[in-house]
Amino acid sequence: MNKTMGFSRPGVVDLTRPSNFQPHTGAKRLVIKNLRISSPNDGEQYFKKTWNELDAALTSVFSNEQPVTPLEVLCRGVESICRRGKDKADQLYRHLELQCHTHIKDGLLPKYLSKGDSSSVETLRAVETVWGIWRTQLILLRSIFSYLDRSYLLNSKTLPQLEDMGIRQFRQIVFLKGKEISKTGAQAILGICELVEYDRKSLDLFDSSLLRASIATIHILGIYTSLFEERFQELSSAYLENFASERSSSPLREYISSCDDLLRRESLRCDTYNFDSTTKKTLLDTAHDILVRKRADVLLEPVAVSKLLDDKEMASLKSLYQLLRLSDIQAQLKKPFAHYIKYVGSSIAMDKERGDEMVVRLLELKRSLDTVIRDSFNKDGTFTFCLRDAFGQFINDRQVAKAWGTDTSKVGEMIAKYMDGLLRGGLKAVPRSLVSDATDRNEAEKNGQASTGDEDAELDRQLEQGLELFRFIEGKDVFEAFYKKDLARRLLMARSASQDAERNMLAKLRGECGNSFTHNLEQMFKDQDISRDEMISYKQSLSNTSKTTLDLQVSVLSSAAWPTYPDIEVNLPAEVARHIEKYDRHYKHKHSGRRLTWKHSLAHSVVKATFKKSVKELLVSGFQAIVLVLFNDLEDGGHLSYKDISKATGLVDVELKRTLQSLACAKIRPLAKYPKGRDVNDTDTFTINLNFSDPKYRIKINQIQLKETKEENKETHERVIQDRSFETQAAIVRIMKSRKTMTHQNLVAEVINQTKGRGAVEPAEIKKHIEKLIEKDYIEREDGGHYTYLA
Repeated sequence: MNKTMGFSRPGVVDLTRPSNFQPHTGAKRLVIKNLRISSPNDGEQYFKKTWNELDAALTSVFSNEQPVTPLEVLCRGVESICRRGKDKADQLYRHLELQCHTHIKDGLLPKYLSKGDSSSVETLRAVETVWGIWRTQLILLRSIFSYLDRSYLLNSKTLPQLEDMGIRQFRQIVFLKGKEISKTGAQAILGICELVEYDRKSLDLFDSSLLRASIATIHILGIYTSLFEERFQELSSAYLENFASERSSSPLREYISSCDDLLRRESLRCDTYNFDSTTKKTLLDTAHDILVRKRADVLLEPVAVSKLLDDKEMASLKSLYQLLRLSDIQAQLKKPFAHYIKYVGSSIAMDKERGDEMVVRLLELKRSLDTVIRDSFNKDGTFTFCLRDAFGQFINDRQVAKAWGTDTSKVGEMIAKYMDGLLRGGLKAVPRSLVSDATDRNEAEKNGQASTGDEDAELDRQLEQGLELFRFIEGKDVFEAFYKKDLARRLLMARSASQDAERNMLAKLRGECGNSFTHNLEQMFKDQDISRDEMISYKQSLSNTSKTTLDLQVSVLSSAAWPTYPDIEVNLPAEVARHIEKYDRHYKHKHSGRRLTWKHSLAHSVVKATFKKSVKELLVSGFQAIVLVLFNDLEDGGHLSYKDISKATGLVDVELKRTLQSLACAKIRPLAKYPKGRDVNDTDTFTINLNFSDPKYRIKINQIQLKETKEENKETHERVIQDRSFETQAAIVRIMKSRKTMTHQNLVAEVINQTKGRGAVEPAEIKKHIEKLIEKDYIEREDGGHYTYLA
């Protein structure tokens, strides 16, 4: 088995045989032959030799030469000296310190600094050269004396390490003389300041590398704050004062640009050349104080600011706002901003020659100012409020009303007419200057609104812009009167561009002024709906035998809600008169006690006309249709004189001439006039224009619109004043009924507060109304200036 596994049986060990190991006899004695024992004199010689080698190495380093003794030997020598005790290490440090001081003072400085008068920059360059050499030498010294630096000086509480010692000695020798700055140091510091001045004046003498190195040097030497900063700030203040004095007389745009550029360059210089952050902050604060705060009268001069706003100098306005904001006086810009708005706005509102453009110009002004606030004033809400306040002041200024010869708001009237143009013409009536730009569309989308790229959304935005002006008006009754008048015309003549826009506008007005303001306007829409239902009922009541080629549509309007219209006499065609009588009987039978007053001047018709070339449908007014059907009874080539038409229609001359002019003298002429001309005379004759042609089948012939006369306009304003006087008297009675007794001042104040939403009433007018109510025995005057309500 053993053979199979590869093992052999161990041999026999003889334990009786003696061993060489003797554990109790101890170690054998070690004998050293010919050992030399050194004397104490040998150590002293080594120390002296090492000291001499170190002195030689210092001399070589100070001469910018490589030491003869290897650096390893020198380092071991320093270590040997330091290991002999603290006294030896201290002696070595003192010796090294003295050698360095002597080298800097008597070796480096005299070699590179000229004794004659030299410029500050040259002195700075020499100091920087000396510092560069000394730093290189100091690095080598730290390598040689590294054991001294890391063992002895590192643990010393009184002695600095070698690098700190080298920096301190250079600072004390070059820059300080006792506790004061030395002449060389003062020259060097002044040299840094002169380099900055060269950079400010963009002179070729500027040395960027020298400035960067010098700033780093004074940071390392620890004299940046104590010696440099105060001097630098002092010279910078003088430079800024001189700069401001020279530039403040230039135009505001140039002064803003130069200040903005100066501040940018000063900030960039501090960052580029590693000036301390406190230096940068102090410098910029000083610059803002000198350039902005002390020259606020220059920056905020109303005429100069107005010129920037007129010229749309967006960049200059933005820089101006930033300058004022960083100086924390941006609120002072509100005064010239408001002055500009009131001056320009008042001139627009009182410009009689361009009265029709008033609202467009005001909206353009507001849009430009909104853009200034958005792009230049950083969307500062203070200026948005200032804009609204200034608009409200000049829009409600009594001088504007006096300029137009009315005691009510002319702006309210023009806003109503502008709204009428938008609701009739849609986007076609929007001036190009008011169309939304890309920024407006982006803002709308960010706010979750429909993009102004959509036509309906754009029209809604334009109406909202008009409402912005409407909100500034105190006398909203003028707007209501003219808006009601224009709305009636749009509804009756079917001239609205969009029914949705009409109802949307009505909802906006209700939200602004309440239900009482829009009650009559809403009633006008209800009358239209009721009239449609009434016509359906009327047509259903007609028998089959009553069917004719004439399709009558009647709008029944409540006189309380709609404007008043003049009654114009006219002779209706027999068939039309018969249908009107039939509808009149139907309506009175259904609504007993009601009376219909027909306003034929508001009627419009569709007339089918046959010409030589084609058959057309003409969309005309009621008066135009009455004139056209007169020519049905004429033979071919027949004509009617002006007097014949006047006798047949019974129209007054003004209406008849206006109607004939639209049919025979306008762009579309279904009638021909002889002799030809733009005006209609009593001697003219008219005939059918059989050669009339037009590519469209249905043609709209517009009536010649009479411009609103001064008398009609004045009548509307007088009606507003009359309604306002009734409202004022009603307010006085209502207040006195609830209070029973009030003083004159309190009553006047309360009346103004309650009526300001409809229109501003002067205290003198309120006093007149109080006198009228006293005469009517509603109130009585008591002693002491009190009024008492009489039940």
